Amino acid sequence: MSPWRTKARWPKGTYMRLVSKEALRAFLITQKDIDAHRAGAPIPHKMTQRGLADRVGVHPSFINHLTSGRRRCLEPETATRIAEVLNIPVEVLFEPVAPSAKRQTTRSQRLSVA
Repeated sequence: MSPWRTKARWPKGTYMRLVSKEALRAFLITQKDIDAHRAGAPIPHKMTQRGLADRVGVHPSFINHLTSGRRRCLEPETATRIAEVLNIPVEVLFEPVAPSAKRQTTRSQRLSVA
């Protein structure tokens, strides 16, 4: 963990939303990059999805879901680790999202409905 990061950076219950899948893809090797390399272009300084997943500590399918758009929200700690591995500020790829009022129900409220 880097020294400038604190655990209480984001309020409890906050999630991070990916700004766009294209923003994340800009830091990862794509099929377009591979095809260009086969045609003789130099390899860009990018990372594979598996390499990013290994360094962040998540499953490779999680990164694939982010880059394909199947998933957009994640925990602040995971977003921070992704940004640190890519050596960019968190705000470049993610924006904080407060939980919706519908999701903020207490256990007693859920039990009274059932």
